[in-house]
Amino acid sequence: MVRNSLGGKLFNATNVIFLALITLLTLYPFWDSLIVSITPMQESMSSSLHLYPKAITFEAYSYILGLKQLWVSYKVSLIITIFGTAISMIATTLAAYALSKKQLPGGRIIMFMIVFTMMFSGGIIPNYLVVKQLGIINSMWSMMIPAAIQTYNLILMRSFFSSVPESLEESARIDGCHDIGILLRIIVPLSMPAIATISLFYAVSKWNEFFTAVMYVTDKEIWPLQLFMRSMLIDNEAAFQSGGDSPFLLGQSIKMATIMISTIPVMLIYPFFQRYFVQGVTLGAVKE
Repeated sequence: MVRNSLGGKLFNATNVIFLALITLLTLYPFWDSLIVSITPMQESMSSSLHLYPKAITFEAYSYILGLKQLWVSYKVSLIITIFGTAISMIATTLAAYALSKKQLPGGRIIMFMIVFTMMFSGGIIPNYLVVKQLGIINSMWSMMIPAAIQTYNLILMRSFFSSVPESLEESARIDGCHDIGILLRIIVPLSMPAIATISLFYAVSKWNEFFTAVMYVTDKEIWPLQLFMRSMLIDNEAAFQSGGDSPFLLGQSIKMATIMISTIPVMLIYPFFQRYFVQGVTLGAVKE
């Protein structure tokens, strides 16, 4: 049995304390939102530090869940998340597989142009004009197509594909397999940790879609959940400044209940991706 020295024990103790503090600082905002969402208005506004609920009420959730616009926005966000993630993953996988090939003509130039977009972009107005010319203003496509590929995710996927031994592809070609067959039968199964991780990145990004929705969407029927939350926050703030007397409009409970409702889906799907996450975030970092 290996015994830790005094210095090792002190380091372990310090490390545990430090990580525990980081964990508490990370979890407290979520805990605070949960406590305020189930606390009556008077109790939540009487203190800025909420460690436990002094009284419990679910009126805020009852009010929020009774709003038709919430369910409309929920449906829109689900559609954007599911189909937007699928479109992004298909486009990212195909582009990354092509760019991972050293024999691709002009591959370095294409990769440089892609990476260049991380430092410089055309700007908001040119992006808006492009989306308008495509005819997808005030449609769900405006929240899925323009940002279908994120450069950082493309680079990660390309790095992972480049780490796959070329001998596997050569063996498949000898057996008569074409490029699409190699991608679907060999590369994709071997790249499931990377695909699962990047899918989670895209799904969270689509679920939290806000900026593109603000720019391209004015129709409430296709408001994503984040625009609904923004509307709730603005309505609450306006009611507070006008001196309204509704407990729902004056309290913080509505705001926090809305935040909790929008966070629940991400919390539910994350455990299914967790086993891939640690391996996926280091994808392409080490080559055999």
